[in-house]
Amino acid sequence: MVTINPILENIGGNPLTQMQDLANTLRRDPAPVHDFAIGDPREETPQAIRDALTAALDPVSQYPTVRGQQATRVAIANWFARRHNVTLDADTHVLPTSGSKEAIFHLPFAVINPDGAKRHVLYGEPGYPVYASGTRFAHGVPDPVPLTHDGQWRLSLADLDEERLQRAAIAWVNYPHNPTGAVVDVGWFREQVAVARAYDLLLASDECYQEVYFDTAHPSVLEATDGDFSNVIAVVSLSKRSGMTGYRAGALAGDAAVIERLRQLRTSVGTASPDFVQAAAVAAFNDQSHVDERRVVFAAKRAAMLAFLADVGIEISGSDATFYIWFRAPGGDDAAYATALLQERIIVSPGRAFGPAGTGWCRLALVPDVHGIAAATVAWRAAIDAGRLPA
Repeated sequence: MVTINPILENIGGNPLTQMQDLANTLRRDPAPVHDFAIGDPREETPQAIRDALTAALDPVSQYPTVRGQQATRVAIANWFARRHNVTLDADTHVLPTSGSKEAIFHLPFAVINPDGAKRHVLYGEPGYPVYASGTRFAHGVPDPVPLTHDGQWRLSLADLDEERLQRAAIAWVNYPHNPTGAVVDVGWFREQVAVARAYDLLLASDECYQEVYFDTAHPSVLEATDGDFSNVIAVVSLSKRSGMTGYRAGALAGDAAVIERLRQLRTSVGTASPDFVQAAAVAAFNDQSHVDERRVVFAAKRAAMLAFLADVGIEISGSDATFYIWFRAPGGDDAAYATALLQERIIVSPGRAFGPAGTGWCRLALVPDVHGIAAATVAWRAAIDAGRLPA
C-alpha cells in the first residue's frame, strides 16, 4: 500500500469544505437552500475585469513567469501608493500570487528552518485554518493564540511571554478578521511591528478582507512601517474586493529579502497566475469604483441580517467589517445550532471550524443577495417561533 504523509492524516479535512459538501447534498432536493457557509459571494465579477481577461487570451499559450508580469507588479505597487500612501519598489517589494491561500500556505516554507530553534508560528484562533496547515507541512509548529470576545478578537504580541516570542518564526495577524469581522487601527499595527522586530520574527498580515468595510477604511500593516519593511509582509487578494474568487489573483508585499526567498521557492512549486489572469488583476487594481459599488451591496446585505438577528435576540460580536457576521450560538453549542439550522435548509459555519476558541459562536457569510437573505430570515424566524430552534 502506498504510504500517506502523516500530516494529511493529522489535519483531516477542511471543515468548511465539509459544509459545502452538505450544501451540495441539500441542493439535490428542489427546495431552496440558504447557504451562508463559504465566503464566496455571488455578485458578478465587474465587466471591465472580464473584458481585460478575454482580451489578453493569446492564440499561443505559454508559461507565465515566476515573478509575474512587470505591469502586474507596478499595478500592485501603485494601488498601495493610492490606498495606503506606501511606496513600494515593484521589482523588489512585490510578488503577484495565485490568490491569498497559496501565498499563506507557502510562506512558511521560505521562512522556517526545520532544524532551527525558531520553528513556531503564532496566529489567532478562531482563524483561517491554512495558517496552521502551511506551518505543519513546512515542519514548523503551530502555536495558536486564543482570541476572545472580551479582548475584541485581537491578537496582541506584547501580551505573550518572552519564551513564546523567542521561538516564533512567524506571527500571522488578520484584520479585518475572518471569521469574526473584528478590526484594528494603525496604532495597533505599530505595536505588533515593534514586537516582531524586537524578537526578529516575521509579522505576516493577511489583508484579504481589507476593502470590505462599512464605516472607516482599514489600514495595511505596511502603513505602520514608515517605509522600512523589514520583518513585515502583507498578503492581499482580489477575491473579495473585486469578486474574483475563481480567478486566483493576489499579492505579497513588503520585506524585500522575504519576497526574494518566496520567488526562489516558487521556482520549485510553480509560477505566477496565467498572464490573462494577471491582465484582469491589473484592471482590478487600477479601478476603485467597482470596489466602492460592491461595498454598498455588502452593506445592504449586512444591514438586513443584523436587523433580523437583533430582532430575535441573537448576540453579535465583532462583525465590524468583512462580509461575515459572528454570532453567539443560542443554547451555547455552535455545532448543535448549526446542525439545527441545517434542518431548516440554512447553512452556517460552526465557530469550532476555525479552531477550539471559536466554540460557542457561528459565522454567517453574506453570500445570498438581499432577497435571498430575506427568504432565509423568514425560514429562520419560523423555526424559532415553532420551537425547533432555541431563542
